Amino acid sequence: MLVTNIEIIPGKRVTTHLGMVQGNTVRSKHAGRDIMAGLKNIFGGELVGYTELLQESREEATARMVQQAKEIGANAVINVRYSTSSVTAGAAELFAYGTAVIIE
Repeated sequence: MLVTNIEIIPGKRVTTHLGMVQGNTVRSKHAGRDIMAGLKNIFGGELVGYTELLQESREEATARMVQQAKEIGANAVINVRYSTSSVTAGAAELFAYGTAVIIE
């Protein structure tokens, strides 16, 4: 499955447009990560726990989007985008979406 953030794939032709596909995940912060993030806010530096959490969330949301694309017969997802939003205090949603297509 080809997954890309561009609209047109050089050397490929879109033969069928299957519509939008999406995947999401909602994750909450871990108390240990919150404590470490609080310390990092004082001393500065990357919030590694949050970086890892967001990377895992992107991977999970992308996998769900790809699964939905496979279920409708796509062999590629183009124009992929990501969005995040706060759902409640301490929890955030990561949303992946794109256009499912058949390319040749």
